[in-house]
Amino acid sequence: MDHGSERDTHPGLGAGDGASGRIPLAVVVVDRDGDVSHWSTGARRLFGAAKEEAIGRSVLDLLPVSGALPEDDEITPYGAYAAYDGLGPDLESSLDGRLNFPAAGRARLTVPDHDRVDVLWWAYPLVGPGNERLLVLAADAERLRQAERDEGIAFERIAPGFALHTDFPGAEELARRLPEILPSMSVDESARIVAQVLELGYPILEFSQNDRVPVTPDWGVARRTERMARRERAARVAAQGLPVPAELADDEGEDLEYTAVRERLEFLTEVSGKIGTSLDLSRTIVEVSRAVVPRFTDVAGTYLREQVVAGEGFPDGVPDTTTMWHRVALEHTDEPGRWDDVVPVGEAMPFPAHTPFFQCMTTGEPVLVPRISVEMGHAIASQFEKRDIRPLITGRSMLVVPLKARNVVLGFMILLRHPEREMFNDMDRVTGAELAARAGLVLDNARMYTYQESVAETLQDSMLPHIPPRMAGCDIATRYLPGTLLGRVGGDWFDSVKLPGARTALVVGDVMGHGLNSAAMMGQLRTAVQTMAALDLPPAQLLRNLDDLAQRLGDGYLATCLYAVYDPIESELHLANAGHIPPVLVRAVDGRSELLDLPTGAPIGVGGVAFESLRVRVEPGDRLVMCTDGLVEMRGEDIGVGLATLCESAAHPAASMDDACDTIIRALNTRGGRKDDVALLMARLNGIAPEDVAEWRLALDPAEVRRARAVVREQLHDWGLARLADPAELMVSELVTNAVRHSHSRPVQLRLIRGETLLCEVDDDDHTLPTLLGTDPGAEAGRGLRVVATLAREWGTSRTTAGKTVWFELTARRR
Repeated sequence: MDHGSERDTHPGLGAGDGASGRIPLAVVVVDRDGDVSHWSTGARRLFGAAKEEAIGRSVLDLLPVSGALPEDDEITPYGAYAAYDGLGPDLESSLDGRLNFPAAGRARLTVPDHDRVDVLWWAYPLVGPGNERLLVLAADAERLRQAERDEGIAFERIAPGFALHTDFPGAEELARRLPEILPSMSVDESARIVAQVLELGYPILEFSQNDRVPVTPDWGVARRTERMARRERAARVAAQGLPVPAELADDEGEDLEYTAVRERLEFLTEVSGKIGTSLDLSRTIVEVSRAVVPRFTDVAGTYLREQVVAGEGFPDGVPDTTTMWHRVALEHTDEPGRWDDVVPVGEAMPFPAHTPFFQCMTTGEPVLVPRISVEMGHAIASQFEKRDIRPLITGRSMLVVPLKARNVVLGFMILLRHPEREMFNDMDRVTGAELAARAGLVLDNARMYTYQESVAETLQDSMLPHIPPRMAGCDIATRYLPGTLLGRVGGDWFDSVKLPGARTALVVGDVMGHGLNSAAMMGQLRTAVQTMAALDLPPAQLLRNLDDLAQRLGDGYLATCLYAVYDPIESELHLANAGHIPPVLVRAVDGRSELLDLPTGAPIGVGGVAFESLRVRVEPGDRLVMCTDGLVEMRGEDIGVGLATLCESAAHPAASMDDACDTIIRALNTRGGRKDDVALLMARLNGIAPEDVAEWRLALDPAEVRRARAVVREQLHDWGLARLADPAELMVSELVTNAVRHSHSRPVQLRLIRGETLLCEVDDDDHTLPTLLGTDPGAEAGRGLRVVATLAREWGTSRTTAGKTVWFELTARRR
């Protein structure tokens, strides 16, 4: 960070002081071993050593202090300057740990390849649990002499004057900004350092136009100590009935100025406590507006960029006359409704270049208008169509302050005072700028949180499948709950995959950890499960392959997974488990619920572990409940308690699948203390009745194609699906023809299944999957699948252990 200085007026140093009080600083932090742990850009420029050379080296090697300067040559004219030499020991006494109290002084450094450098220095011993021992600030004394030569500023106005003239906003702001100045420090460490520095007073030096750090050398402490001692002596003299000598008289001007500064600090501290109580953007906007009315201003209007309100990004660079600004809040002390119709909240408008608002948002600096003249009021009002705002603003004092964060103008606040109230002054401008800086950071935090929450929610929604509520022979309901509002992206997932034979694969998994890495891993595993499920791999083999994949993706990835295949025709579940919590099976006959005792297996990613599967008989109406451990685990509680609650709540009768899921969530999610994500999948296993299934075995004879068409037509008439006979017969003809032609030895299997749709499957022992070819008029092959793709509601192919299955679906419509 360039701890440089930019020209500006420093409050309290007199009109036209320009850059007075702004000194480029070197910032050095010394650890308890005497080595440098932080070395700023300013330190590199002042002492001639690069950061890479300085970090980790002994500070005594880098700051070779030769001691206090003699009163000679150029230094002699600075009488006030020389008077400070005796206020503290040399810098080496602080660097080598001989001093345990703040010190300040002057020194001459010998810098390689440079002339001798005269510096002012301040050393703050640091105490506490951190490794930092000393904070050293140093400044080039030549810059002070240059300031006097160029601008006629006496040094005493620059150094001890800081003890009186300051707009330092307090500990909270410095604690937030110190990590920017000292990036290696944590927020806690910064707060500790700030607390110690502030014990010495509020004087400041400025690093740049926006960053300030309090520095209270010994002379600042000495001045206040001397003032207190003078007051005590004056009180003793007065108590004796004697006149108080002039040298003991208190400086009333100093007291008044000190009181004004203290009041400003208290106000800013109070405002800081009122804003930023939540990360909700709308609430934060209202807090910012209400914090300044009526104590600081009578009217506060807040405007934000259109993209900020919409939660979007915006282009780099300063705003222009086309930038749209939304009025998002308006607080005032006028009679109710006076402003509402003229300047309603929610309105969006651009601002012309001639207005003070445009000047504020393009320069990023406050704009002070002591009184809005009739001419200015007319110019401002000209942009409001069919509304005359001149009575509301003319004659009032106005301060426009930018709402900035990371050097980007997010918006601005228009502050107005009644004509009978004291006008805004330069101190108000500084106070308003500081207030707006805090508000800008709070608003930006809320904006970024809202934006990131929206992105996280969109990402999570895109990665979780949208499962249809009905599959062949079963109904499905799901729930997903993020662990915390700040961690909406997690590694929990659920899925269902359509398999040959009207079967359905049901899967629930949980990647260990949170955040984008876990979500990315989850996406890869979910895709892999879908792919391998489509290959109709047995559950144990699928988990074995998934484990191999996880190890290839990288070390440290672990996940649990529960995979189940439901066969509604055979009324059977085929399950395998990889370190996941067991599922719950709720029996329809008596409502009894039980945890299925599955071979647990190791989590995905462990490697080299065998997986086992289990077959379970089920009846129509039974319910299978699968979830991740975030639903049943709670810190400080045995997981058995959560599993017992899961079984009990799953057995509770419900009117619908959604109601059943909600019952489970309420029973387990209201216990408190849950921090993990939750994925819940419930399947009602309806089964497929034998009368809804028709099967035929066809010999490897082309004549069997005619029989296939006939039996399909007859079956559909029996089922009341005569309207589907023509397209079904045509497609069956094409698929059976291909199967008979390409099969090797095993008979072709033809099956019709009636449910929400009409499913037709043709099995053969050829492992080569057919592909949909281009529509070449001269091609003799590939037309059959083109017919199927055109007429079917859905179609597909999949490999089986014995060969392959080609299937299609038609929407079932009874006559």
